[in-house]
Amino acid sequence: MASSDLIATDIKGYLDAHARKDFLRFITCGSVDDGKSTLIGRLLHESQLIFEDQLAALEADSKRVGTRGGEIDYALLLDGLQAEREQGITIDVAYRFFSTDQRKFIVADTPGHEQYTRNMVTGASTADLAVILVDARKGVLVQTRRHSYLASLLGIRHVVLAVNKMDLVEYSEERFREIEAEYRGFAKGLGVEDVVCIPMSAVHGDNVVTVSERTPWYQGPALMEHLESVEVTDARQATPFRLPVQWVNRPSADFRGFSGTVMSGMVQPGDRVRILPSGRESTVTRIVTLEGDQPEAVAHQAVTLTLADEVDVSRGDVLTAAQAPASVADQFEATIVWMAEEPLLRGRGYLMKIGTARATATVSPVKYQVNVNTLEQQPAERLELNEVGVCELELDRAIPFDRYDENPEMGSFILIDPISNDTVGAGMLRFALRRAENVHWQAVDIDKQSRSDLKGQQPCIVWLTGLSGSGKSTIANLLERKLYALGRHTYLLDGDNVRHGLNKDLGFTAQDRVENIRRIGEVAALMVDAGLIVITSFISPFRAERRMARSLVNEEEFVEVFVDTPVEVAEERDTKGLYAKARRGEITNFTGIDSPYEPPEHAEVHIETTRLTAEEAADAIIASLRERGIIRV
Repeated sequence: MASSDLIATDIKGYLDAHARKDFLRFITCGSVDDGKSTLIGRLLHESQLIFEDQLAALEADSKRVGTRGGEIDYALLLDGLQAEREQGITIDVAYRFFSTDQRKFIVADTPGHEQYTRNMVTGASTADLAVILVDARKGVLVQTRRHSYLASLLGIRHVVLAVNKMDLVEYSEERFREIEAEYRGFAKGLGVEDVVCIPMSAVHGDNVVTVSERTPWYQGPALMEHLESVEVTDARQATPFRLPVQWVNRPSADFRGFSGTVMSGMVQPGDRVRILPSGRESTVTRIVTLEGDQPEAVAHQAVTLTLADEVDVSRGDVLTAAQAPASVADQFEATIVWMAEEPLLRGRGYLMKIGTARATATVSPVKYQVNVNTLEQQPAERLELNEVGVCELELDRAIPFDRYDENPEMGSFILIDPISNDTVGAGMLRFALRRAENVHWQAVDIDKQSRSDLKGQQPCIVWLTGLSGSGKSTIANLLERKLYALGRHTYLLDGDNVRHGLNKDLGFTAQDRVENIRRIGEVAALMVDAGLIVITSFISPFRAERRMARSLVNEEEFVEVFVDTPVEVAEERDTKGLYAKARRGEITNFTGIDSPYEPPEHAEVHIETTRLTAEEAADAIIASLRERGIIRV
C-alpha cells in the first residue's frame, strides 16, 4: 500500500511514514525562457500536488496574464512577483515544498538572467541536485555553462540535464544526442560525473512524471522517477562533529549550556570535545532539547550541550570532536561570488560571517577572476557584480573552519558591507595560507606602553581627511609645530610625500586609492606602537578605508578630523591647477569631480575652513586632544 493510501484508513500511520521519508533539495536553472518555472509547475500538477483552489486560481491567472493563449500557464505557480508576471521571466528564487510516496522535496526555481546570478547562488547553496534546462532548439548556451559551473562550485555533484521543448524539434533523437554529448564534455571538465540527460516537453508533460510515448528511443527514467530514486547521501552526517555556538544558555545559576544547531556529525554524552579557537577541551555531560534530554544529537538538530568543566565558551566559538577538530586560521584563499553594484576592491575591509562567528576580512589580493563560460582564469584587480574570483583574505582574528570541499557548512561565508549591512558577497574557503602557519608575532620586551612612558605621552593617530585643496596639509603642518612646541614626539605623513617612496607604485584608480590608505594605516599603526603622535594628511575619500585605518589601533588612539571645505572653495584655492585639469578631462578619477568623496559621519573633530583659519583649526584639534587626555600639559 502506498503511504498516501493510508490517509483515509490510518492517518497516524501516514504521518509516521511521512516523517521517515528522506529529503531531496534541488534547484532548477538554465538560460532565459528554457521553461524552468513551467517544468516545476507541470511537475506539481502532474503529481496531483496542487489543491483545487490553487488550480482554480491558476486557471484564472492563466487567462489574465498567462503566455499560453488562455491555456494553463504552469509557470505562474512559481513566478509570483508582479514584475515576473508582467515580463514573463523569473527574478526571485521561488521555493516549493512537495512530497510523494517515496520522498519529500524542496525545489528552488532560480532566475536565468545573468544579472540575477546572486539569486541563483542563493538557491543552489543548500541543494543536493541541479536540474539544468536547455531549449532543444538553442542547445547549450552561455548561461547553461554559467549555472553548471556555479552549481559545481557550490558542491552539487548530481545534475539532470533537462532538454526541454522537444516538441519544437519534433522529438528528434539526433538533436537530443548532440546536446547530450556537448554537455557531458563540459560537465566532465567541471568534475561532475553524475549527469542524467532527459528529453522532455514541460508544456505537454513528456517525460516529466511518466515516460512519454513520443520518445520511444529514450530508455531512461522520467524526471520524477529519477528525483525519487537518486541516491544523495547527507555528507554532513559523515563528517566530524561541529556545533557553532549561537547562544550561551544561562537561565539560572545552576545551569550553563551552549546552544546551537549541529552543523555536521554526531555527539553523545561522554564525548570529548574541543572548543575552538581557544583549543580547550571538555566532556559533554548532557544534550538538552525542548523534549528533554537526548541520548545523541545529529546534523540539523538544534540542541543545548552542557560540559563537565567550567570552560570559557562564547557565541562564535565552535564545539568540535576532540579527535577530529576543525582547523583555525586568520588568512585564507577563497572563491568569492560578488553580489554588489560597488566592486570588490583589494585592501577594503568587509564584515565576514561564517557560522555564528564574525570577523573583519580584508581582500589582499584578488588572484584571478574565473570566466565562468570558458573556465579560463583571468588576471583581475577587482570583482564586479556577479563575477567570480579567487582572492586572499586576511582576518582580524583567527576563526575555526573546514575546507568547503570537505564540509560546506564550515567552509562557506558571506561578506557584509559594514555601513549598509547589505550582503555583498558569498564565498567558499579553499585552504588556509601557509604563511598563516609560519608567520607569528615575535614577543618583545619593550612594548608600546614602555615606549609611550619614555616619551611621556599618549600615542595616537590624528587623521585629517578632506577634498584636495581643503587645507589639510597646511593645518597638519601647523598642528605638528604646535605639538613640537609642547614637547610632544610626532611624525607627519603627508599624501604627496609618501607617493615619492612608499606608495610611488600606486596610481589614482579606486583600487589604488584603497591600497594607498591601507599602507598608510599600517605604517601609522606601527608609529603608534612606537609611542608617537602620528598626523596623517590624506584625501582618503572612502569611509571603508578610514574605518580600516581606525581598526588598526585602539579606539581611543584614533582621532578623525574632517577638514570640511565646499568643492567650489577648494577649487578656488587650487594652486596646482588640478581641478581645472580634471574638468578638462586631463586627469581622471579626481575626487570631487569624477570620483566621489564620502564625508565622515562621526568625525571626532569637524573643521569648517570657511569659518576657521588654519591657525584656529590647529588650535581646535589641540583642544580636542586635551579633552581626550592625549595631551595632559
